[in-house]
Amino acid sequence: MNMKYDSIFAPLDLGFTSLPNRIVMGSMHTGLEERRGGMKSLASFYEQRAKEGVGLIVTGGVAPNIAGWLGPFGITLNRRAKVPKHRIVTEAVHRQGGKICMQILHAGRYGFHPFVVAPSAIKSPISKFRPFRMPGWYVKKTIRDFGRAARLAKEAGYDGVEIMGSEGYLINQFIVRHTNRREDEWGGSYANRMRFPMEVVKEVRRQVGEEFIVIYRISLIDLVPDGSTWEEVVLLAKELEKCGVTMFNSGIGWHESRVPTIASMVPQGAFVGLSARLKKQVKVPVIASNRMNDPDFVAQVLEDGQADVVSMARPFLADPAFVSKTKQGQIHNINPCIACNQSCLDRIFRRQVVGCLVNPLTGTEMWDIPKAVRAPLKIAVVGGGPAGLSFAVTAAQRGHQVSLFERAPSVGGQFLLASAIPGKDTYQKSIDYFENRLKALGVGVECNTSLTPERAKEEGFERIVLATGVKPRIPDFPGVDAPHVLDYITAIRHPERIGLRVAIIGAGGIGYDVAELLTHPGGDTPTSLRSFFRFWGIDPEVQMSGGLVEPIHPPAGTLRQVYLLQRSKGKPGAKLGKTTGWIHRLTLRKRGVKTLTGVVYHRITPEGLEYSQEEEKHFLPVDSIIICAGQLPETSLFATLEPTGIPIYIIGGAKDASGLDAERAIRQGFRLAMEMD
Repeated sequence: MNMKYDSIFAPLDLGFTSLPNRIVMGSMHTGLEERRGGMKSLASFYEQRAKEGVGLIVTGGVAPNIAGWLGPFGITLNRRAKVPKHRIVTEAVHRQGGKICMQILHAGRYGFHPFVVAPSAIKSPISKFRPFRMPGWYVKKTIRDFGRAARLAKEAGYDGVEIMGSEGYLINQFIVRHTNRREDEWGGSYANRMRFPMEVVKEVRRQVGEEFIVIYRISLIDLVPDGSTWEEVVLLAKELEKCGVTMFNSGIGWHESRVPTIASMVPQGAFVGLSARLKKQVKVPVIASNRMNDPDFVAQVLEDGQADVVSMARPFLADPAFVSKTKQGQIHNINPCIACNQSCLDRIFRRQVVGCLVNPLTGTEMWDIPKAVRAPLKIAVVGGGPAGLSFAVTAAQRGHQVSLFERAPSVGGQFLLASAIPGKDTYQKSIDYFENRLKALGVGVECNTSLTPERAKEEGFERIVLATGVKPRIPDFPGVDAPHVLDYITAIRHPERIGLRVAIIGAGGIGYDVAELLTHPGGDTPTSLRSFFRFWGIDPEVQMSGGLVEPIHPPAGTLRQVYLLQRSKGKPGAKLGKTTGWIHRLTLRKRGVKTLTGVVYHRITPEGLEYSQEEEKHFLPVDSIIICAGQLPETSLFATLEPTGIPIYIIGGAKDASGLDAERAIRQGFRLAMEMD
């Protein structure tokens, strides 16, 4: 074991049991839970992570009753008949020597079904259903339901439970005035409002006994109006500790809050300071969570005593072997989470099975196992973007002899462009990971090189995989070839060429990224914690209720004036990620970016852009115009290489340029490599 990470691998004594290390796989719904036969797939999913040494696994949320469902027919543990299905999961984890806790989550007004209940009949902005106000007798019944779920979890073999008391779910809804307008024993004063979580913990502890892990996920900062103050958070924690909590996990923000907490633009460990403050106030261990995916950072948090344990969820989607690779000092071989949310959270909100953009095996562990090839082939991969890298690594892992040719100075393709956008620096870490894997697997990589027919024949390649990516689509109207018109690739690589008044043609993901790059204020780094808190109006001391203060934006005139234009009349950026799109739109709005929809382009002049809306003509005076109007497949090499007679396979953007979908590109590369024999 690398001594640098001693703090991670120090056992944690909980009195009646212990954890082998200080890393918890945090709760994340997978979508497997509700599928027919899905518990077997879920067992494989967790078993792989347990095999790789994670100290403790916390499942996705399990409702204690039907009203607590996240969605219709959500996973529920309210009857003994359901215990055997859960045993499939616990036995799989225990086979690998791991520990697992079941999270008990009551959605409250966040439920997406008509039976939702809440302390008060206040509709949530993220659900179309108005909740029923819980009468006093039903509040007490719900408390008993939490206890029953915990008891059944123990019967199913779980090592403990995590009570979800944060993120704006039912328990959190009782605690704050934002959602609790009651005047009975469960509302009004803070003493009354915190009675519900206290009674839940007491009932859980009563039904499971003393030697059972009870984690309480406490909201350290709500990030909603009329949320808790820090004084109230500490008071609640101390009372819950008396009620029998084994550990506290850190909850950050509500799902409805208009502040990002885990997206890629959030600085690493932005909220660890709150966990450190709670640790000084309680005697039981404290788990830090949210936006941590770097072993060095995690080790420092633990070594500095800011937390007793660190919880991560998405990094275990990207690489199940995060813990074992850290223990072996193989940090460079960890496939890093890029915090894109595209294949995990966005999928879950669409009620699909969880995946991972950078790890196509996620969610298919039960049947997608790379096997050694029967007869190795000599394969040329042309293009070192996400699709080409994915294919090359998987094919080499299976035993093929692979060579990769990239015409640019370095591999990475669209990931390399993305890494230049503020807040997306982790994309470079993904490129680094692929480069390390290529080197370890003996893949020959030649940059500044394009494969020729002569070279293909001389080398004796038996297959050619064309992963040459995309090229910008340039619309056809007068003036697009003017010197002050740039495509998005040139704009990202050379922002110094762009003036102070800019029109961006195209309001898709790339258009938003370019606008982010051009309007990011100078001085602070893209991930400066101070600038992040100021921009989003976060009070890290939580002196005000909810931890919200007036945001501080850059003074007018310090940023470029950017106009984002789109042809369609719908909402700008409508196809951005479900869990991140609002962040991008709100960020640019705060920076004064103006969006124009339903635009018809007429011509570009040296002075600007002529266009019309609703058949009314306008002129936009700008210094620079950037084209982000989609992409076309880059397949020009196909005609050059086809005469060789060598079978050619096309993947990634070269096959389908729509949407510039990196997940699809990586999955295509992986799938082709799995099938090629």
